[in-house]
Amino acid sequence: MTTYTRPDARAGAPAAVAPAPPRLTGTRLTLRYGDRTVTRDLDVAIPDGKVTAIVGPNACGKSTLLRALSRVLAPTSGVVRLDGTPLGDLGTKEVARRIALLPQGAEAPEGITVADLVGRGRFPHQTFFRPWSDADAAAVRRALDAAGVADLADRQLDELSGGQRQRVWIATVLAQDTPILLLDEPTTFLDIGHQFEVLELCRELNEDHGVTVVAVLHDLQQAARYADHLVVMHDGAVVAEGGPSEVLDAALVERVFGLPCRVVPDPVAGTPMVVALGRRTR
Repeated sequence: MTTYTRPDARAGAPAAVAPAPPRLTGTRLTLRYGDRTVTRDLDVAIPDGKVTAIVGPNACGKSTLLRALSRVLAPTSGVVRLDGTPLGDLGTKEVARRIALLPQGAEAPEGITVADLVGRGRFPHQTFFRPWSDADAAAVRRALDAAGVADLADRQLDELSGGQRQRVWIATVLAQDTPILLLDEPTTFLDIGHQFEVLELCRELNEDHGVTVVAVLHDLQQAARYADHLVVMHDGAVVAEGGPSEVLDAALVERVFGLPCRVVPDPVAGTPMVVALGRRTR
């Protein structure tokens, strides 16, 4: 029997170590709300230590996929795995210690202060025998600092601007102290300045703190500039996946969004920028 030897193999050299599989994956996911099927046989793998943006037209299944990845929505078929274990086999607090989710339209009790709201992010780490501790207080301080809202700790959430509130909500999920952060349309309803503020924060969390970030975004320019990895969805399916420069081109944008366009380099970041073609420029 002939044995194949790699051309680069050297006597005594250690064998190459295969890369570890991604911590968060979905395999053959069929997701439904009642009788309505949103996705069927969908596969996705979230790159570790990266910022991933899930993009696509309205009602294509982006938020539904995020809900399944966080165990808010149980798949009709298929499985979501976290560190190799089916998500459904893990306890609620165990999942919340590893994955934090910021849903759309998060609501807080009236009159709550910033510090109190962020403190609620420590719930997964507390038990009947282990109530609030110095470790919880330290985690809240770190979250407030990382989100840039430490100076707002004593303010009521109702008093803050939209951008400040969104940073506070991000601080709340940061206080969970998880390695994976899922954000469902974190820039919706914010003005453009606050949108970039939130996206800059996402990059800082990834680069400075090693958090794996997954965000559902609508703006393709913002997704291409701030994400390392794009998951492009259409009609409940993943139609493209990879780095922004690898997957984002005019043909894909027109197929997925129905938008004739040109894709050119962003003059500041060099990332793909979508320029729509109006009727007078086609």
